[in-house]
Amino acid sequence: MSEPNYAGNIIVSLANLPEFLRKPILQKRLSEFFSMSEADKKEIINNALQAGPTIQFDRFATLFKTWLEVLCNLSEDQRTIMFSAYITEIVRSPGKIISFNLDGILEIYLMLTDEQKRTISNTIKKIVSSLDDNSKKRIYLIIPERAKKEVGI
Repeated sequence: MSEPNYAGNIIVSLANLPEFLRKPILQKRLSEFFSMSEADKKEIINNALQAGPTIQFDRFATLFKTWLEVLCNLSEDQRTIMFSAYITEIVRSPGKIISFNLDGILEIYLMLTDEQKRTISNTIKKIVSSLDDNSKKRIYLIIPERAKKEVGI
């Protein structure tokens, strides 16, 4: 990508902020996401998938947990839009997720409250069940067995 990765730079900056600053900024950025064009949403998702593995994992973990917590407070429709955008890009190009510490990401998910985990897993299950058979197969190949069991897919 020859253009600067502005979304990636924002992600890295957010990861380095203390929670009292990170959470409201992330909430604002997420609310802006839903008003963007589909092309802009896709670019943001791709930039995030590109930037994620470049962030030191302890910083990424903090940011990812905050992101999940913020998503839990959004509407089901908004969570579906967000997770669908990520799942679509991952199905389209599975290599984008390979660089991530998927076991570490699962551990972050497991740190959520039971209610938050239920909220996230219900949204993901709904999205995965709506995928065509080929996309489901691709997702099932990418997601570690333990994560499939924990999320219930």
